[in-house]
Amino acid sequence: MNKKKAMVRHYKNTVFLGVILLTSLYSCVPSLEVMQEHKDVPNQFKNQTLDTVNTARVKWNDVFTDVYLRTLIEEALKNNQELNITLQEVEMARNEVGAKKGEYLPFVDIRAGAEVEKVGRYTSQGASDANNDIKPGKEFPEPLGNYGIALEARWELDIWKKLRNAKKAAYQRYIASVEGKNFLVTNLVAEIANSYYELLTLDNQLAIVQENIKIQSNALEIVKLQKAAARVTQLAVSRFEAEVLHTRSLKFDIQQKITETENKINFLVGRYPQPIERSSKSFYDLVPDTFLVGVPAQLLDNRPDIREAELELEAAKLDIKVAKARFYPSVGISAGVGFDAFDPSLLLETPASLIYSLVGDIAGPLINRNEIKALYYNANAKQIQAVFNYERTVLNAYLEVANQLSNISNLEQSFDLKSKKVDALTRSIGISNTLFKSARADYMEVLLTQRDALESKFELVETKKEQMNAMVNMYRALGGGWN
Repeated sequence: MNKKKAMVRHYKNTVFLGVILLTSLYSCVPSLEVMQEHKDVPNQFKNQTLDTVNTARVKWNDVFTDVYLRTLIEEALKNNQELNITLQEVEMARNEVGAKKGEYLPFVDIRAGAEVEKVGRYTSQGASDANNDIKPGKEFPEPLGNYGIALEARWELDIWKKLRNAKKAAYQRYIASVEGKNFLVTNLVAEIANSYYELLTLDNQLAIVQENIKIQSNALEIVKLQKAAARVTQLAVSRFEAEVLHTRSLKFDIQQKITETENKINFLVGRYPQPIERSSKSFYDLVPDTFLVGVPAQLLDNRPDIREAELELEAAKLDIKVAKARFYPSVGISAGVGFDAFDPSLLLETPASLIYSLVGDIAGPLINRNEIKALYYNANAKQIQAVFNYERTVLNAYLEVANQLSNISNLEQSFDLKSKKVDALTRSIGISNTLFKSARADYMEVLLTQRDALESKFELVETKKEQMNAMVNMYRALGGGWN
């Protein structure tokens, strides 16, 4: 009876000491305030009406109707190396979720072993073995073997949700990696489209140069006839020849740019250099689509980079909880069952060969917790970083849309004015040639008119390209292209 009371008293003392230990550990955890992100954005974009219709929801193959461009994008989404690398990173993040999930489930191992041991006869074990028989008339063998097979289980009880929060954080990062992949797809689609329009621009600039070479060559012949008639000097002939040579050199510069742009597209598509099929003749007729930008709050749902930053932030908050749980004691259970014998023939004889165990333990950091504190403070600092990164991503998304809205409007007006300028200078080429033939205009006027007309046509093509790029960039800024 006294023995039973002593056991109860011992149990109560153990529980009391455990409570004191837990209380002291709880009270020693540093108190940190989790920083909250700001999700407020302006109600609308400048000079835009409150309309929730948003072009970002439109699929990319409905936005880009050029057959050749759509083919390039489809091939890139299959073969682009960077995208395929990212897909493997997504797979690794998914596997990390499985690994974290397994950490808070019981671990069960099977163990089998065999050993041989020779102990000295004059040791305590040797003397004991010599004085004991296994069975009447049967001594312990020498050397003594040991054979065993057992199942061993161990399980950490996730009282403080340390393991579950780590699994949730891994899951958030897995979803974030999927959003990162989507953002890469958005940028890949936009980059191919912009490069494709760059290629169409260069084709049209090359056509302008070739046309201008013919015009300038005809003017050169006229000047040579004027010199033969002693109406101009050799200086005029030399200046016209120089202008023709300059324009011819532009042709090779543009051809080099075409090669580089083709190879850039081939790289994005994931293939070795080959000609890019395209339709360049209708470039001037391209009209940028009218985009419906919706309201700024929709960027939070449509932009993959914002969703990625938000998920990374949620994972960082969970990391703080995981780091905080390290201050608390861990509770574990381990158990084992099996058979152990010095002779294989006796291995399965029960209950003599049967072994089993059941152990519960609790352990927590008490002295020198500097490493745990450092990890805790680092987790908090990373969470603050994630807050600022999220807010910066949202701000950048809003500014990208605002910039493209202004850009589209200004480019539309600029293109109209430059079109009129090109028409005026094109007409002035014929007028200057006529005046020059009748000696009513100087040859420099003819040269300057041709040069101005060439530059204005280049500018018009460039502006058309910028219009198409602005359309692509607006689609990307709104969060379209990945679906």
